[in-house]
Amino acid sequence: MSYQYSFEKLTVWRESRKLVILTYELLKKFPKEELYSLVSQIKRAAISVSANLAEGSTRTTNKDQAHFTTLSFGSLIELMNHLYISFDLGYITEEDLNIFKDKIYNLSNQINALRNSQLNK
Repeated sequence: MSYQYSFEKLTVWRESRKLVILTYELLKKFPKEELYSLVSQIKRAAISVSANLAEGSTRTTNKDQAHFTTLSFGSLIELMNHLYISFDLGYITEEDLNIFKDKIYNLSNQINALRNSQLNK
């Protein structure tokens, strides 16, 4: 097996990548006029979840690692906010919203558990 970076070993990072794929699939439903506004914001928030987990894994102190994990959590909540707005605008269905809400809830629990672990080392 080839070398694995420390973030690749994190289940929460792997799950966050799945969320990005699911998000990109959902965004295919959006109108073209949202491409450079709401769609762009949603993509950045979704990608930021996994990116901050990866970047945090490179930090040498537990406090720094926890800081990036906190940023990841913030991006996850930002994504949820954007999805509520998307629902309000009629771009996604209530079913779509609930699927993401469940996935975001589960991922947020994993991120918070990681953060608590980092702070308690």
